[in-house]
Amino acid sequence: MTSPEVAPEIVRFYSETINEADRLATTADGRLEMVRTQELLRRYLPQPPATILDVGGGPGAHARWLVADGYAVHLIDPIPRHIEQAGRTGASVELGDARQLTAADASYDVVLLLGPLYHLLDRADRDQALTEAYRALKPGGLLAAAGINRYASLFEHTAFAHLYREPMEKSISGILATQTHDGKKAFTSAYFHSGEQLRDEVAAAGFGGAEVYGVEGPAWSLLAATERHTGESLIDSPMFESALTAARMAEPYPELLAASSHLLAIGRRPG
Repeated sequence: MTSPEVAPEIVRFYSETINEADRLATTADGRLEMVRTQELLRRYLPQPPATILDVGGGPGAHARWLVADGYAVHLIDPIPRHIEQAGRTGASVELGDARQLTAADASYDVVLLLGPLYHLLDRADRDQALTEAYRALKPGGLLAAAGINRYASLFEHTAFAHLYREPMEKSISGILATQTHDGKKAFTSAYFHSGEQLRDEVAAAGFGGAEVYGVEGPAWSLLAATERHTGESLIDSPMFESALTAARMAEPYPELLAASSHLLAIGRRPG
């Protein structure tokens, strides 16, 4: 079987444009994403030393704390720079692709897909990544799959205070209409899910009891806007704590899913 190819603009973006290792640590909205992802995963993860396959795990932001929690983590990513960085987390690492895993059948207690689904624009590719995750999971094993919210770019570029400019308005209108970004400017190529779509894709792959959570909640873009326009970090501020509280309070209300930047689907391979 021929190995699938990662889009070259994605490789360039993560190799040359952005240092993904900093994203969840240096801004308040990034820190909010990290804290909430940890909260949601710890709610469902089996007790350590369960085995976790971190597919598309980047430079190991999540692998690091999972290893510290006592889990046996194997990280796979298609970007050589990320593999080099992730090798310092204590996880084992492998250069690879979510659509063609080398993991044996039914070999992991948990599979994380916290990046691949929003960088696979074609439904067939996302289905293949979910099929591979299902195959690698033990019966009863846990899947956690992330998506970027369909409306995230609208909130983000409002926060950056340039949405009124005609080229930006046209670009974001295109993302809202097509749910895709072509990767020609700024962010790399990406697919943007609604909560219902993410749940349906996970369920269609055979995972049971799929639930979707809004990760950052409805106040993340306020953090981004305030931090950007004041130049001051809000990571250790009352505003951060309020945004975190808002994310927790929003969980029972499905209509607020659309306000988060990221969505997290939790499901299980039937036992």
